[in-house]
Amino acid sequence: MAEDQANASTADLEAVQYDPTSSRYNLFECPDCDNVVLALGRDEPPMSCHDKPMERVTDVEMSVQPPDVKQVLLQAFGLPKAGLDICLCVIGEGPLSANDVAKALGYDRSTVTRYLNTLVELGLLRQSELNREEGGVVNVYHSVDLERMRRETLIGFYIWAGEAAALIEDANLTKQDYLEENPDQELPDVFWDSFRDD
Repeated sequence: MAEDQANASTADLEAVQYDPTSSRYNLFECPDCDNVVLALGRDEPPMSCHDKPMERVTDVEMSVQPPDVKQVLLQAFGLPKAGLDICLCVIGEGPLSANDVAKALGYDRSTVTRYLNTLVELGLLRQSELNREEGGVVNVYHSVDLERMRRETLIGFYIWAGEAAALIEDANLTKQDYLEENPDQELPDVFWDSFRDD
């Protein structure tokens, strides 16, 4: 029942459309070519193209589903709920060992260790060694500087978004080539599946 309600509420979410007056983010394009730039929190063009200031995009007709932070973290960084929980636990209570995090969250230690290593690779956490009173060392995990985390996550997301945009562009060009070579045929349903396998 609760799952059905969650699915229904997700389905009922209204699509969002780019609003150039919101100033949360802005899209700019070159008047002479296909260059488009996403600028976060800027009112002025971030750069010029062909020695001319880029122009704000105002005529977007396509609507998209609103992003969900968990889905963004999953898609862009491969970081589902467990990874997010682990990251927030270390940021809030660190430095912690993998055992400490596993106990605090009730997750399997191997799962915690896997996500901790991923979070370190992403630059969201840092790892160091701590000498134990009973001898030996243990790996502990700390939060990184919040400004550094902000920068790393934004750049990481922009790289992912750039790769996604390039994939869409490749798909559109491949579709255009197919239709030009086969003007009397509709695009087959299997086209997109075969494109993803390339």
